[in-house]
Amino acid sequence: MMRKSTIGTALATLVVLGGAGPAALAQPQSAPQSGVVFRNTVTGEPLNVSEGKEGGRDTPAVKKFFQTGENIYIDDKSCLRNGESLFATSCSGCHGHLAEGKLGPGLNDNYWTYPSNTTDVGLFSTIFGGANGMMGPHNENLTPDEMLQTIAWIRHLYTGPKQDAVWLNDEQKKSYTPYKQGEVIPKDAKGQCKPLEE
Repeated sequence: MMRKSTIGTALATLVVLGGAGPAALAQPQSAPQSGVVFRNTVTGEPLNVSEGKEGGRDTPAVKKFFQTGENIYIDDKSCLRNGESLFATSCSGCHGHLAEGKLGPGLNDNYWTYPSNTTDVGLFSTIFGGANGMMGPHNENLTPDEMLQTIAWIRHLYTGPKQDAVWLNDEQKKSYTPYKQGEVIPKDAKGQCKPLEE
């Protein structure tokens, strides 16, 4: 009888505190809160996506991504053009020109050092907040919008089975063709992303 009373008191306390249970108290939210909670790839702690390089948080793509986790740049040629350049300057030194792996792991197949990186939310979190080894956070040199363009390029380099490409919807999987060496995306490719400033 005493045990039921103690459990009842504990549950009442949680309700008064506004929690739905112990998990609600153990999972702090980042600020400002969006629809998606981005978490550090290694520690699981919430990332504050308002920190880092100025700009690139008010684009329609970033707003949608922060609410839904969907990267609308995935198959946009203008964004792939920019993503290729951003990847070359920020990522290829460790991950290889074609994301085949070098000092850092490969990013172009269906093996992921961090399984969360199969999703764009997970890959964004790793780029934004860093991971183990030499993978430091890139939130000081890339804006969230630039990160989404970089992710689009990384996904374009993917050579694994289409069914494992969870970042593509069914329609995109039907038409997906990975990057082929020598492929050039025109500088004037039309789409959502303006050319990068040189």
